[in-house]
Amino acid sequence: MAKKRSASDATDDAQNDTVSLLPSQRKKPKHSAPNPDACFVGKPIPSAEARAKWPHRYPSEVKKKAPARSSEEVTSENSEVMLARCHYRQAKVDGVVYNLYDDAYVKAEDGKPDYIARIVEMFETVDKEQCFMAQWFYRAEDTVIKNHGDLVDKKRVFISDVKDVNPLDCIVSKVKIFKKNPSVDLASKKAKLPFCDYYYDMKYTVPYLTFSNLVNETVKTESDASSTISSESGSIGCVNNANLAKRKTTQNNSSGSSQWTLLDLYSGCGAMSTGLCLGASLAGIKLVTMWAVDINAHACKSLKLNHPETHVRNEPAEDFLNLIKAWAKLCEEFALLGSERSDSDPDMDEDENEAVQKEESGNQSDLEEFEVEKLLAVCYGDPNGVKKPGLYFKVRWLGYDSSYDTWEPIDGLSDCKEVMKDFVTKGYKKRLLPLPGDANFICGGPPCQGVSGFNRFRNAEAPLEDTKNKQLLVYMDIIDFLKPKYVLMENVVDILKFSGGYLGRYAIGRLVAMNYQARMGMMAAGSYGLPQFRMRVFLWGARPTEQLPPYPLPTHEVVSRGFVPTEFEVRTNRLRQYFSIFLKKHCL
Repeated sequence: MAKKRSASDATDDAQNDTVSLLPSQRKKPKHSAPNPDACFVGKPIPSAEARAKWPHRYPSEVKKKAPARSSEEVTSENSEVMLARCHYRQAKVDGVVYNLYDDAYVKAEDGKPDYIARIVEMFETVDKEQCFMAQWFYRAEDTVIKNHGDLVDKKRVFISDVKDVNPLDCIVSKVKIFKKNPSVDLASKKAKLPFCDYYYDMKYTVPYLTFSNLVNETVKTESDASSTISSESGSIGCVNNANLAKRKTTQNNSSGSSQWTLLDLYSGCGAMSTGLCLGASLAGIKLVTMWAVDINAHACKSLKLNHPETHVRNEPAEDFLNLIKAWAKLCEEFALLGSERSDSDPDMDEDENEAVQKEESGNQSDLEEFEVEKLLAVCYGDPNGVKKPGLYFKVRWLGYDSSYDTWEPIDGLSDCKEVMKDFVTKGYKKRLLPLPGDANFICGGPPCQGVSGFNRFRNAEAPLEDTKNKQLLVYMDIIDFLKPKYVLMENVVDILKFSGGYLGRYAIGRLVAMNYQARMGMMAAGSYGLPQFRMRVFLWGARPTEQLPPYPLPTHEVVSRGFVPTEFEVRTNRLRQYFSIFLKKHCL
């Protein structure tokens, strides 16, 4: 007879299933006895000025309407506000003078590195406690990236809107933090850094797992009455249409191009890229799927049939990565990079080319040698099945028809430089393969078999050593090489549940390390009118020069199914609370 499970067993299972993608809340230092080595310096800020800046700290102002906070501002304070007797501009801790808006180390728990904060308020409470308000910086390992913090430069931190009150004597020492303009060029970024302990070029929004540009972010001055760190538009799905329109106009004018190009990795039949192109058209952007890659031959045939303008490649993604790297070297070798890529005359005159070939062959001796007429295609891999992977060209032999076409390694074509140059030149003009900067958009969903809950043989100890999960590395390596403007990755919820969200953290960590803005979230198909739940994870990436897109607002109520990581469930419920009155009934 089956043994009945106790309530405690069920509780333990529920706790084991919980996945924490956010760092645990910082423990607030306890208020201790007055420290003679920590005190305020100088006269208090005039009462009228202090009440104007921090009205919520003064009893007479508490009942008045307080200034609205940013929708993203997070504070770990309880609902009870600490009231102030007076505010100060300077404080001395252990003999060191700190000014308002200085950056400093703040004492952490034993065995942990000190926290990093900006001093945004200094005040004495009505109980004569000396306190300061800290606005926190996050190291990479303090964010959702967590155990993949080594992907990000150790000197790089991220400012946040998280603020809380701490005892004055928790300040440890000063720290020099440099605010840097965002840049995609990692080499120049490090070269231009002045002497500093840390630098920051992005903001981390804790509730929405978002790394974004410092839009309108400036350090306060004494004359500021309120924070100038603006809330990031679109954090819960709202977007500033005026800013987007202005940015889009600027991009179109600067690029001089009538369309954006898209690379669809792990494309299948092309559903994801097709949906993106349709959605982009609603925003006035002509997005075209220029390239698609998938290992399934039937899916590739289907995609080519529906999108004849797309260069469809039936090959593994890692072979595609090696191919575009080799292609870039060939374009550089033949001095094509930067040259005009007009499609008005992409091909050489065939008759002229044939005459040249015959003239060359007439000067040859009568040895029985095959001559290359032209190159038809290029690939990286082992097309002949001889276990010698490399760069191969499909050759049409002079005097033979297509039934004699063969795949030849590049080393065997060393005497055919002109024919190869002709092929590479045509391919360059036709954009046969993407070069760095060619693809405006990369989308795709790396295979999920390695993390799926249906897989009973998952490698929880070292997920990236599982060959089924290595496509995530390939996906990120392709992004690193091509450097698109936008990235959209889709995957199953298990990418956040399996092994503590190891692969999800790795993905967002790689994007941030490449200086992409990044946002991770979850959407259920049922929230948009489909008669099924189907929750999926979506990871946005955008270069610093672009606007990080928001997630679309839900349109329908949805009946939840399965386990959702706690943090995302909270945010989903928050969205439902905001927009529930506008949602249509769920579809069943």
